[in-house]
Amino acid sequence: MDYRSAFEISAAGMAIEKLRVDTTALNLANMHTTSKTEAGLFKPLTVVARKGLSNFDSLMDAERADVAALGLPTAHVEALPTAPRYVHEPGHPHADDKGMVAYPGVNHTTEMVQLVTALRAYEANVAAATVTRALATRALEIGGNT
Repeated sequence: MDYRSAFEISAAGMAIEKLRVDTTALNLANMHTTSKTEAGLFKPLTVVARKGLSNFDSLMDAERADVAALGLPTAHVEALPTAPRYVHEPGHPHADDKGMVAYPGVNHTTEMVQLVTALRAYEANVAAATVTRALATRALEIGGNT
């Protein structure tokens, strides 16, 4: 495996974790938004990631072919089917006839845990890319001394 492959793997991981951070930020930003109808209410989002190749042998076979065949992980964003939370606010312009206002079913605690987890995973991918860069630099230094 050449160094470009290692950088691409780390970059794919960083891209997915950045998407997680962005999605979590969007959920938190819309946590207190309302709508006159439940259909117009913000739906919390989640990132669904898919794995690339499943075992070491297939990874080595892909290495022999090309970097594009590595089967890097991919991700997409989906809306969660969560029920809205209702709060009694009779004076709110979006309150129903019982004085209840519908807010998105965003769980603040879950979102914060997901944010911290995504940040740690992003940092791990940065560390892996940094180590790869150091290895490549050291290999060039060794090769230059002969």
